Amino acid sequence: MMLTATVTTVSAEEYEVQTGDSLWEIANENNTSVDDLIDLNDLKTTVIHPKQILLLNETYVVESGDSLTSIANQYGVTVDDLKDWNNLKSDTIIEGQELHIKELSNKNIAKEEPNKVQKEEVKADNEVQKEENEEQKADNEVKQEEKPVQADVSDDKPEGKTITVKATAYTADCEGCSGVTYTGMDLNSNPDAKVIAVDPDVIPLGSKVYVEGYGEAVAADIGSAIKGNRIDVFIPNVDKAKEWGTRTLDITIL
Repeated sequence: MMLTATVTTVSAEEYEVQTGDSLWEIANENNTSVDDLIDLNDLKTTVIHPKQILLLNETYVVESGDSLTSIANQYGVTVDDLKDWNNLKSDTIIEGQELHIKELSNKNIAKEEPNKVQKEEVKADNEVQKEENEEQKADNEVKQEEKPVQADVSDDKPEGKTITVKATAYTADCEGCSGVTYTGMDLNSNPDAKVIAVDPDVIPLGSKVYVEGYGEAVAADIGSAIKGNRIDVFIPNVDKAKEWGTRTLDITIL
């Protein structure tokens, strides 16, 4: 069995706001959400200014042999922090899973010796050990049905929290419509964007959502009539938006 122990110095990545930037675009480009950027930078509104410095989240990809405890120790945070930031219901994680590490500037980051990053690897030193590893891997594959974290997820059904909503449609191609979402996305300049308006108390702004009959979209807008389990899907063409009508369907928050 190969174990890897790593001690790493980690700091939150910084981003300097450019002219024309919006929180939604910055969140989308950096694999985070508008709500996380607001929380991490203690913002009072979604308005940002050129040359403003924003702290971004760190993303960690789970490796073989990792546990929430080892990752928490590596980043100087707690297991509860990791579970809260990543909506984890248990301590189980799988290889290749991405974990968001937030609020690094407010945590005690793992220390290292000056100008040195230490990485120790404990490796199997003979062929017998390698064979045992292969046997263990085979056993795990046989027992995968008993382990939910290793279940086959090869089907097309997305994973996440599924809720039933009433879905209507809206368009930016109308008289008096600015075409700019609550999070600052210009829909007239991005007519192919998959965007939905939501109630932030039900679906946080910036969330990626799979909508039946519409596809994967981002929660980037709000509306005065969009309350509770209700959404508005953006459709650039007025006639097609009217054809959508009102539907009751399931959506999955990814």
